[in-house]
Amino acid sequence: MGELASFVTTIDRIGSAGDGITDTRLHIARTLPGETVHAQQGPDARRATLLDIVSASPDRIDPPCTHFAEGCGGCALQHWARPAYAAWKRGLVVAALERAGYAAPPVGDLISTPAHARRRMDFAVHRRDGGVNLGLHRAHSTEIVDLRMCTVLHPTLLALIAPLRHVLSGLAALRRTGSVLINLVDNGADLLIRSDGDLAPTDRAKLAAFAAAHHIPRISWARGEATPETAYLSAAPQARFAGQAIDVPPGAFLQASAEGEAAIVAAVLAGLPEKLPPRPRAIELYAGCGTISFPLAAHLRVIAYEGDAAAAGAVRRAQAGRHVEMTQRDLARQPLTAKELAGATIVVLDPPYAGAPLQMPALAAARTPRIIYVSCNPGALSRDAAILREAGYGLLFATPIDQFLWSAHVETVAVFTARPRTP
Repeated sequence: MGELASFVTTIDRIGSAGDGITDTRLHIARTLPGETVHAQQGPDARRATLLDIVSASPDRIDPPCTHFAEGCGGCALQHWARPAYAAWKRGLVVAALERAGYAAPPVGDLISTPAHARRRMDFAVHRRDGGVNLGLHRAHSTEIVDLRMCTVLHPTLLALIAPLRHVLSGLAALRRTGSVLINLVDNGADLLIRSDGDLAPTDRAKLAAFAAAHHIPRISWARGEATPETAYLSAAPQARFAGQAIDVPPGAFLQASAEGEAAIVAAVLAGLPEKLPPRPRAIELYAGCGTISFPLAAHLRVIAYEGDAAAAGAVRRAQAGRHVEMTQRDLARQPLTAKELAGATIVVLDPPYAGAPLQMPALAAARTPRIIYVSCNPGALSRDAAILREAGYGLLFATPIDQFLWSAHVETVAVFTARPRTP
């Protein structure tokens, strides 16, 4: 088989995944618009590998992390100067809302989150001769970059990487592959380890010693995708939302950084009507562990829905004295009807990456006066916002939030208002 061809080409734009794209739609990672690059065609006809930069963009900077050059998939855009990078991320939200039919959408400036703030990360684990690799996958690969540093990770979690790698290497339960999801909560790091073997009694003793040495309140474990069990517990891991303590379930979804969470909550609260009617009521969909529920409850009664049993249970146990009513319901299988949504002052939804395609028709038909949509996917936001526009909803404002620094992801809080029906 012959050697793959190399060539010189020019980068036209950055695609939605953070890769540079040529005018022939060839994807080349770690490039920037306007650059002339020397690249080599890969086995995938849609992608090429960057060999060197022939003519660099004036917006190219030195990436702050050494793993970036190794192809770590955690970051895609560390080589792009902040002003151009921020304009591109804001532009993703503008383009999404324009595709939905909103001309010149009122999108605010990108709210940035700082480096070294990421408090939640899902690490891949692979056993090798003499130890384990612990880190993130390379972009478009199953290979793991063995992390020694990270410019996005909170220092408390970064300090756990080396000792965690050591203890994992000694676990009989880790035969070949696994994962470790870490949430940094108010009283420490909460770990969920998934492995491809069973946890031996000696493994439990090793994990207990590791947890005690590093002030870890809980380590949960599961084989494969099974329901987690507690391997070590010294205290219930807790997070606070608007002052309300929540016992966090193993592997719970939390916003990636405290700063990102604060920006999302602030944008949601800014979207509330200036004047609320008597006895106002919010319906919240995909409520999770109550990140938005409890801040909302300071202003109006909240009827919350969440599909995950553990998250819904955590909110129910914590809601004493708060105006939050939680119902466990899988909204992908059983979306709320227009009748169930009727009468709400406001609907707030924070759906998963795929958005809420099955929920949107009933939501549009219910004619709720105001809808606040929290999105982590501009593509899904565009599709779902188009349904609202067709139903007569205007866009009051949208706030883009760069919670996943240097990635191609962007969060959006979009506030929609029902226009009066014409007679």
